[in-house]
Amino acid sequence: MRTNSNASTDSAWTGMVPVGDTALAVTDTGGPGIPVLYVNGHVATQKYWRHVITELGPGFRHITYDMRARGKSGTSADYSFETNVADVDAVLAARNVERALVIGWSYGAFVAAHWASRNPDRTVGTVLVEGAQPHDWIDEVDIEGMRKLWRRLGWLMPMMRAVGLGARMSADQMADSNIEAGEIARERVLGPVMDAITVPTRYVNASGSSLGSKGDEQERIRASLDKVVERNPNIEIHAKVPSNHGNILRKDFRTVAEAVRVVAELDRTPR
Repeated sequence: MRTNSNASTDSAWTGMVPVGDTALAVTDTGGPGIPVLYVNGHVATQKYWRHVITELGPGFRHITYDMRARGKSGTSADYSFETNVADVDAVLAARNVERALVIGWSYGAFVAAHWASRNPDRTVGTVLVEGAQPHDWIDEVDIEGMRKLWRRLGWLMPMMRAVGLGARMSADQMADSNIEAGEIARERVLGPVMDAITVPTRYVNASGSSLGSKGDEQERIRASLDKVVERNPNIEIHAKVPSNHGNILRKDFRTVAEAVRVVAELDRTPR
């Protein structure tokens, strides 16, 4: 049985964590349980995890945060994927957490997978919700058309931020981030990352399409996981649920929480 070497923080804490040229809004429930770090979707905020957190209850220590320019976090000159991975270190260090179970949804699943593959000794395990699926979908995207789309949607972003689904980034920055995500999702790029994961990892997948996907595109992307789990015995698909990409944390939070419990229990199993 492994021991939890994290310094326990009994009291809850909410505040800003300075990192680089910005500061991240962080909430830590405290407590002696296994720390669970939640990594948000691309333009989402930490409030999207509230149902999962409530389902898991006080037996875990829940740490949520807003990525740069999202929610209550500050803006930055750097919104690159590598910066988002590095910010996981910053949040955990600020809360004095040595090992955590990392869960990510959508874009956050890519961040969680990369962090886990690079930090096996610091990772209890990972839960990847509707993300980190190796597929070259970027080849089917009109890049210039994507840039124009984000520019046309610029007027909508303030309203989206009001409901927790928007970033204080320019249209070009949003487009660049989405394009970068497509490059990171390529099978030749993400495949080796998934192969390198040595901690218990569970996928929770949705069904149907997602915002912006066409036809059976989303299902074809999910099908890429068959090769991932075939190559790496540490990774399994925990469940495929009826909800879609956008509402999975709201409608199937119990299944997501169940996957967290499974991974946490595996960490307690003698190896």
